[in-house]
Formats: sequence, C-alpha cells, structure tokens
Amino acid sequence: MQASAAGHVSWGLERNVLAFHIQPDEGVSLKFSSKAPGQEMVLREVVMDFRYDAFGARLESPYSRLLLDAALGDATLFPREDEVDYAWQIVDGLLRAWEGQPADFPNYAAGTWGPDSADRLIGPDRRWRRL
Repeated sequence: MQASAAGHVSWGLERNVLAFHIQPDEGVSLKFSSKAPGQEMVLREVVMDFRYDAFGARLESPYSRLLLDAALGDATLFPREDEVDYAWQIVDGLLRAWEGQPADFPNYAAGTWGPDSADRLIGPDRRWRRL
C-alpha cells in the first residue's frame, strides 16, 4: 500500500474496467478489486464476464427477427409514427448544427482511435481501453 502526495491510497492494483463487447462476440465485462474473505487485508481482482454466446445458441441477424415480425404483422419492435417524427427532429437539428461546423472540429480518420481531444476529454487520471 502506498500513499500519494494528494493523500490517495494505492494498493498496486489495476483500475476498475467496465467493457462493452460490441461485435462479433457481444457481451459485457466488469473487472474490479475486492477484499478476499478472511481476517487479512488481501485484495484480488474479480472479473465478471457475460457473453451472449453463453446461451449456446447462434445469434441470428437482428434483421431476420424484424423481417419475420413484419411478415407476421407483429409491430412490437417497430417504432410508432410519432417516434419516427421525433427522431427526425433530433437528426435534423444535428445536421443543421454540422453544416456550420467550426474549423477546429476534432475530426479524425476512420479506423483510428479518434482525435487527441478524446484523451483530454476524460482527463489525465483516466484512459481509454484500447484492444
């Protein structure tokens, strides 16, 4: 255990991580430190990992479900007309704002980790997890 100049205690463990797995293996993971059972102060990393493939079924394309529902006349997963109108109001507002995009807009090339301003956004004591 170490104390920093700011008075923060460090146990020498890694930071907590909440990770969302997008594709192709959808799921969510949480890694954090926890005190091990017993009288001694022993901290261990705990990993909670959930993947949708744990159900043993192959995930179908989300569009196959929508197409089947449309064929059966089930509108449960489809938005109502007023929802679509409201969504377009939001999108139209964004498009109008982007038309007047400032010259210093932090754009970046596709396939990169993003602009340097993304690192400044979360501050010096945090970092993005890059796989």
